[in-house]
Amino acid sequence: MTTNCVAQEVNLDQLKLLDGFSISVYAEVENPRQLALGSNNTVFVGNLRGRVYAVIDSDGDGEADQVNTISGGLNSPNGVAYYEGDLYIGEINRISRIRDINSKLNNLNQTETLNDSLPNRRHHGFKFLQVGPDGKMYFPVGAPCNVCEEEEIFATLLRMDLDGGKLEIVAKGIRNTVGFDWHPVTGEIWFTDNGRDMLGDDLPACEINRITSIGQHFGFPYIHQGDLPDPDFGRGKTFNDYRAPVLKLEAHVAPLGMVFYRGASFPESFNNTLFWAEHGSWNRRAKSGYRVMMGRINNDNSEITENAPFVHGWLQGQSNWGRPVDVLNMPDGSILISDDMANVIYRVTYDG
Repeated sequence: MTTNCVAQEVNLDQLKLLDGFSISVYAEVENPRQLALGSNNTVFVGNLRGRVYAVIDSDGDGEADQVNTISGGLNSPNGVAYYEGDLYIGEINRISRIRDINSKLNNLNQTETLNDSLPNRRHHGFKFLQVGPDGKMYFPVGAPCNVCEEEEIFATLLRMDLDGGKLEIVAKGIRNTVGFDWHPVTGEIWFTDNGRDMLGDDLPACEINRITSIGQHFGFPYIHQGDLPDPDFGRGKTFNDYRAPVLKLEAHVAPLGMVFYRGASFPESFNNTLFWAEHGSWNRRAKSGYRVMMGRINNDNSEITENAPFVHGWLQGQSNWGRPVDVLNMPDGSILISDDMANVIYRVTYDG
C-alpha cells in the first residue's frame, strides 16, 4: 500500500550545516518518528497516527521512491526496530512483531502481540525500541505526569526477551527518554531525558545520561539535572544517591532520538560522535531546541567534552517550520533525520 504524503513547506536553504555537509529531502512521510534500518536500505518508520511505513530507495540514488504503509490502526506506534528479518513495533501499551517483513513490504499487515502488559497511559507513553547487544528488546515507560511518584514500572528503561517474556527494569528515575544507543567502544547505554516543566524557562536542564550498571537511578522525581531538588519531592534526598547526567542541555529543548555515528563517509573526527535530535520547547517563552546536535566524547568514552549544533535553522526567530525527532545511520555513511512537523525525512551527506 503506497502512501502519498504532501510535505509542509520545506526550506532547505534555511538549514545550516557544518562546512562540507549538505542536506536533502530523502522522503515525504506523514508524521515520521523513530527510524529503523532494515535489509536492502529499507527504512521502517513509526508515527503517532496509527501507521508504520516502509521507505524504499530501490535504485540507491539517495532519494526514496516508495513509501508504503505496512501496518495501521495501531496505538501511537512511535517505536520500530528491525532484527533478523522481523519488524518490532512499540505502541503505548504493547510490543508486537511482523515476521519476515521483507516479503511483506507491499502489504498492510496484522501484528503479532508479544507483550501487552505495559501501562496504557499516553502522557510520556511513546515507545522507542532498540535490540541491544544482548539480543534483548529495550524500551522506555515514561512518567505519566509532569512530576509525580507512581508505581515502579513508570519512569524506567525496560528490557525483555524477543518473545515478550522476562520483562525487567534496566534503569530508574528517567522521566521521559525517547532515544538511546550503545556506545560502540564501551557498550554502555547512553540516553536522552526530558526535564520537568513548570519550574520556569531555564530550569531544569534536559539531559544526556550514561548507564554504567543495571539498576541505576537517575533522580526523577526527586533530583533533577543531578543537583536540583524537586520542590515537592526532593526534601530529604541526597544528590549522591542518584546518577548525574553526562551533559546538561538547555531547559525544555526536548531531546529525543540519539545515535552514535558509525559510518565511514564523514571525516575521521566524527567517529563515535553522538548525534541527538532536539524536538524543541512547547511552553518556553523564548523557544529553544529545534535542531540536531553533536557531541564529541573524551578518550575514556565517559564524557562529552564539546557539543554544538550539527543542523539548525528549523527555528527562525520565534517561528519554527520543522521539529527533528530521530537520527539514523545509513550503510553509505550518510545519516537520516525524521521531522514529524514538516512530514519529511532528510538525508545528510559529506561532500567536502
